[in-house]
Amino acid sequence: MPAFSAAVPAFFGVLEKVRTVMASGLTSSAPSHAGRGVATSIVASVLFAVIFLIAGLLPGWGAQEIFGWRVVLTLATLGAMMPFLPGARTELRNLLFRVRRRPALLLPGVFAAGIVGVQLWLFMWAPLNNMALSVSFGYFLLPLTMVLAGRIFFADRLSRLRKFAVAAAAVGVAHEAFSAGGLAWPTLVVCLGYPIYFVLRRKFGFDNLPAFAAELLLLLPVGLFFILTGPHGVGSDAGTTGLFAAISIGVLGGVAMALYLLASKWLPLSLFGLLSYVEPVLLVGVSVYLGETLGWSSIFTYGPILLSLLFLAVDGRRRTPRLR
Repeated sequence: MPAFSAAVPAFFGVLEKVRTVMASGLTSSAPSHAGRGVATSIVASVLFAVIFLIAGLLPGWGAQEIFGWRVVLTLATLGAMMPFLPGARTELRNLLFRVRRRPALLLPGVFAAGIVGVQLWLFMWAPLNNMALSVSFGYFLLPLTMVLAGRIFFADRLSRLRKFAVAAAAVGVAHEAFSAGGLAWPTLVVCLGYPIYFVLRRKFGFDNLPAFAAELLLLLPVGLFFILTGPHGVGSDAGTTGLFAAISIGVLGGVAMALYLLASKWLPLSLFGLLSYVEPVLLVGVSVYLGETLGWSSIFTYGPILLSLLFLAVDGRRRTPRLR
């Protein structure tokens, strides 16, 4: 698995920098939070693309088994990281206190765990089943649905350049939907599921790492079941080929999701959604590398979306002095 060996070790060097950004960001002022939120979101997108690539390079491993390892090791990674993050223990105590006072909060928590469980599984399933581009396009649609959710539920305001970015992206999305005769179900699961998830977390005050760890804890029995009954589970003679890759997915998944959730907490929902365009650009590249193809007409889909990214970059640069 030469491609995996070349790609993954290079990214382990960023983990210490990631830890430093997270720790310093949790104790910084609100403007600094916004600046670090942008950087944190971009680093998370890169790590998610690496995970997507590794999953696609694991033939012989079922999506359920990889999902199981990701749940178990992401939970373990977050458990190891949180004691060193200022504020994490306080957030955990507050979460437990709120749930004890209002046990009904467990219901939206279980619902959120179900949504994120489906998303984690789909992210492992798609590159193994030639649906990587469909999932990638779902992530292209996600910022638009996130912007809509931010406007409806949180009254987020958009600058003129951000409005241009949304309009340009909408043109690309409309072309893709028209040329493909509709949107594939993995696309809809991504672009509709995640906004519900993030709105739910923010509305009920679950937008922190301990809450996400609790969601993974709810998914742990399912993850263990998939590991034990998978192609490399109990009684299997498949050996340990690819085990390091599966473990890497879990560890990198913990770091990436921690960064992603911190970015969602530090940034307005609309800006957080627009920054999510970085990830699908990388996922499309991974999809093509894994053997899926893009027709010439894709330029009318991805051209406007790349223009949207340009608008967003200019807007971010204009706002940088105020963030500082």
